Amino acid sequence: MATTRKPRSKSRVPEFASREEEAKFWDTHDIADFWEELKPVRARFARQLSEGITIRLDADTLSELRSIAGERGIGPTTLARMWILEHLRKERPTRERKGRRSHASAR
Repeated sequence: MATTRKPRSKSRVPEFASREEEAKFWDTHDIADFWEELKPVRARFARQLSEGITIRLDADTLSELRSIAGERGIGPTTLARMWILEHLRKERPTRERKGRRSHASAR
């Protein structure tokens, strides 16, 4: 027996251009009015970060970093950390291949 899906109605929660716009919306609306539209999500939290480094940037670079981070609704430190982790993940396979090659040539 085939089941038919009920067509999904358009959400009454609007699309937001920024976190500030979204915050203003929720300041004037009750989430309980939208309960039927909510769905569970999986959340991932950063591990406890215990060490830091200092990175010196020129004023223009820091301004650009702050601007991009602001557009994304996050802090510049968070954005820099995300970019560093992303770059390290991309580098890992290349470094692992090089490591295997140097072990093979050492034999």
